[in-house]
Order: sequence, then structure tokens, then C-alpha cells
Amino acid sequence: MPALRDRPVTYAIQPPAQPSLPIIGEAARFPVRRIYCIGRNYADHAKEIGAQPSSSAQPVFFLKPADAVVPEGGEVPYPQATRELHHEVEMVIALSDGGRDLDAARARDCIFAYGVGLDLTRRDLQAVAKAKGLPWDAAKGFDYSAPVSALRRAAEIGHPARARLSLQVNGETRQRADIAEMIFPAAEILVELSKLFELKPGDLVFTGTPAGVGPLLRGDRFRAELQDVATLEGRIG
Repeated sequence: MPALRDRPVTYAIQPPAQPSLPIIGEAARFPVRRIYCIGRNYADHAKEIGAQPSSSAQPVFFLKPADAVVPEGGEVPYPQATRELHHEVEMVIALSDGGRDLDAARARDCIFAYGVGLDLTRRDLQAVAKAKGLPWDAAKGFDYSAPVSALRRAAEIGHPARARLSLQVNGETRQRADIAEMIFPAAEILVELSKLFELKPGDLVFTGTPAGVGPLLRGDRFRAELQDVATLEGRIG
């Protein structure tokens, strides 16, 4: 008699589709397991929201569900229950390996690819949650809240220490900075995350947004770019 673990799995309902992202120049796709995000990782953005930036402070992390991904932008539905949808453009890293309590060298080796994405935020719900000392889940982890570009392999481009990160809305530049301005660089973000979670292949990490966050309205068109790495275009439906 075959062991229980060797038997074919039968589900009571149809399993949901595996969220995934395209890889530039390849037919294979990147399967998304979890989406981690770091807050307040650019000093100018921390100041604009009234926080004090510090490289010695404990970084702030939150999560989005994997199926919040919107591959390559496209039409992004305006979310329910908000009148203040805000954009936050970010470099995104994708992991092909992981672990706990990583050091910086090991963390860097876990990075499979880079891309650019939007951490969409229901700002009015976030403000209420902050005022009451409540979690931000409803403000950050809603449907279609993570548009992400196609990914470019680190094996092709290396690990960029400097690159222009920018966002245009209806042709107007809203956010612009260099990833060199991050308080916690990519590998250090993974080091800190791995103290809290066991990182695994398929994880995405949004690495923080610079100053200039602001509203998105129905019909707005956006174009996010991580210089020489990836672009993301779409429209708010």
C-alpha cells in the first residue's frame, strides 16, 4: 500500500492559479510565494510622512498576499473602500533561494532577479489604522495592490548598487531617486527579513519608496522605471 504522502492529492475545490511573473527574454515564469515590503527605506520619504530616518532603527516590514501581483501592469482596478489610492514606486527583488539568519554575502546569492513595481496603498485606511494603533493590512494587502514588471535576471545584470528609480503619471514625473539612497540596501533588507522569517524561493521583496508619493485616479496612466533593468506601464481602471 503506498504511503499517504505518495498518493495523488485530490482537492475539494479547484485550487487557485499560481501567481507568477514573466522573466525578460525567457518563456519560463517566476512563481510568486510571498510578497514582503519594507517601509521608510528612503530618508526623504520617511521625512515626508513625519518619521525620523535612521540606519540604526529596526526596519519596518509588512506583507501583501501573493495574488496581489498584477503582472506587467496593464489595467489595475481602482480598489473598493477608499478615496485615496496612492502610488509608491519601488525596486523589487525576486529570490531563488533563502534561509534564516542570513549574512550579507549569502543574502546576495539568494537574489534571482530585479524588477520595478508599485506598492499601491489605500492611504485613508492607513491613516485611520495609524491613528488607532491598528495593523495596516487593509491599507496595503488588498486585491491588485502589487503591479510588478517583468523580471531581469541578476546573472545578466549583476547586483545594481546605483540605478535611477522613477515614476511618471500621465507623463508627469512624480517620484525620482537613485537606489543608492536606500537606508537598507537590498542584501541588508534580506539579512533583516531573515531574522523574522525563513526566506524561500519564490519570495518577492519590495525595497521601499522615495519621496513624492501621491494619489492615483481612475483613468490615470503610469510608467515606472528602474534604469537599465525594467519598466512597468499600466492604467488605473
